Amino acid sequence: MYRRSRKYQEYVTKYAKARAAREEKRINGIHPEYPPELPELRRLIKITDYDTGTPVTHRIELYRSNRIDCYNVWIDGCLWKEHIGWSKTLEALRKALPRQRSSFY
Repeated sequence: MYRRSRKYQEYVTKYAKARAAREEKRINGIHPEYPPELPELRRLIKITDYDTGTPVTHRIELYRSNRIDCYNVWIDGCLWKEHIGWSKTLEALRKALPRQRSSFY
């Protein structure tokens, strides 16, 4: 076995005490109910489109589903998809609102 230097031994002792203190705090601490109950409406996206001359507002509501990482998505009051993730929702939003040509040409 290799010998430990004084500096390394102090480091080992310091972090062992800190680890023991964290463990004791975890064991004796107050534990919240896990996992917390999620709200029914988890996210809301409002988009106002000014490209047509008159502002058009779309409301995208992401509701809780039976999976923690998925949503039931309603667009303007109509169910769009069930059990869809955040990334897929943003991908669909990006594809639904393509880039517009610049008007100064």
